[in-house]
Amino acid sequence: MDDKSPQEIFEKMAEKGHNMFKDFSAAESKEMLSQFGNAWNTIVTRAMESPEEWVKTMSGFYQDQFNLWINMFNPASQSTVHPERGDRRFSGDEWEESPVHNYLKQSYLLSSRWLTGLVENSTLDEKTKQKCDFYTRQFIDAMSPSNFALTNPEVLKETIESNGQNLVAGLENLMSDIDKGRISMTDESKFTLGENLATTPGSVVFENKLIQLVHFKPMTEKVNERPILIIPPCINKYYILDLSEHNSYVISWRNPDESLGDVTWDEYISVGTIPAIDAVKEISGAKKINAVSWCIGGTMLATTMSVLASKRKKPIATATFFTTLLDFSDPGELGVFIDESQVQQHEHKLKEGGVMPGKQLASTFAMLRANDLVWSYVVNNYLKGKTPPPFDILFWNGDSTNMTSAMYTWYLRNMYLENNLAKPGGVELCGVKVDLGKIDCPVYFLSAIEDHIAPWKTTFIGTELVKSESIEFVLAASGHVAGVINPASKNKRHFWKDGELGKGPEHWLESAEEVPGSWWPHWDAWLKANGNKTVDAPSQLGTDKYPELEPAPGSFVMAKAS
Repeated sequence: MDDKSPQEIFEKMAEKGHNMFKDFSAAESKEMLSQFGNAWNTIVTRAMESPEEWVKTMSGFYQDQFNLWINMFNPASQSTVHPERGDRRFSGDEWEESPVHNYLKQSYLLSSRWLTGLVENSTLDEKTKQKCDFYTRQFIDAMSPSNFALTNPEVLKETIESNGQNLVAGLENLMSDIDKGRISMTDESKFTLGENLATTPGSVVFENKLIQLVHFKPMTEKVNERPILIIPPCINKYYILDLSEHNSYVISWRNPDESLGDVTWDEYISVGTIPAIDAVKEISGAKKINAVSWCIGGTMLATTMSVLASKRKKPIATATFFTTLLDFSDPGELGVFIDESQVQQHEHKLKEGGVMPGKQLASTFAMLRANDLVWSYVVNNYLKGKTPPPFDILFWNGDSTNMTSAMYTWYLRNMYLENNLAKPGGVELCGVKVDLGKIDCPVYFLSAIEDHIAPWKTTFIGTELVKSESIEFVLAASGHVAGVINPASKNKRHFWKDGELGKGPEHWLESAEEVPGSWWPHWDAWLKANGNKTVDAPSQLGTDKYPELEPAPGSFVMAKAS
């Protein structure tokens, strides 16, 4: 630990911990805890108004705990309660072999079931119930016996076998992560952009204050006459997609600093997407191009196409939307963080400009899957003292980007809070009213059935907002990232296709065909069906007007969030 004495180490930890506590004690955190406390006070108060039901509930809980206690050392006894499917916290054999730890596990699971049941059966309104349930589960997850050294048998075994060296290494890992301001999810030392990530050959051929346009080198002698422009989310870096063989051009968004805090959604279109479309058309000589987008990048593409259509311009031949919300009526658990009070707090906090820190956004997304994205790493890194294995997607996930304050607060209010994008003329951008009904080219929607950021049943509403006569909706297995990044060569998972549109998401899934393997070949066939003419691959990147400025992946993607 850099030859520091134990006293110096713990003094530094105390200082860092104090700063972290101050951050947690910010206004929005106090508001969150206040709402949580008020909701639970309401649950208990209303429960006490029906004493018979309350006594019945409590008696059942205590009886389950009593039965568990008296059977703790009975080898023939069966478990009273089991972890939910996919819960890996108690997968180690030690949790079954040790009677004490098996008891701790089951007692915790019984308590968890009881607490969540109280919320579920409460008379709270649905919005308040959703918030209370979310924060109750955050508390439950945090209090798991797997998260503490003395109650985790796997950690105790590791401690005995290593003579405590796991705890020493864990303290080093903790100190390092405190300095980073985030939990390490992968061995970051194993990755370098441009060397073993973001390695597709190409050049930056256009640049302004918001974007670099990367033109990738063709990998085949023939290419589609219509180039592909990829619009990635501006809250993540593009390189998670740059290994796809279909890429032609990709936008690399600038990682904004304080000086760009007043950049609006308007400018992300007028300075970002529209110049990129114009450049791709001029470089390729194509009259129209194919556009592919992901997440908020898809929301940007849809607003861009609507703006251009209002100006009698339709440069997009086909539009593909990966896990994209166009209607925000039900954003899933993200809705817990969005109400009038919380949006106003963000608007007040960011009214002077600046940025919404990428690390804060990443923490919010991690809370949606706390056991997988927070506590599993706490146990692995700090209690077991291990370095997480190298994993490229998790490296990308930790490579945060900021959002400008003007764009972020506008996005929260107009999309999530008021759902204005779904209303024809509900928002005005670049001097025109936005109407998604003006999108009439062939459209491909890809959603993911386990997506916790863009719930698939809400993304499905996008099929009803655009007015194209050719709409394809495909549902991939897995979540927001893994559902998209599923190479055809590995032929993993499955997807659903060809359901009946126009009758809601449930009916679509009931009528859809389940297909094994990756969805990428299906999209490739769809793209070719909507324009299969090929031309010779270009012999150079860019043009005289759009010269090669620097090699891919470019400097914008290298910038780290401050």
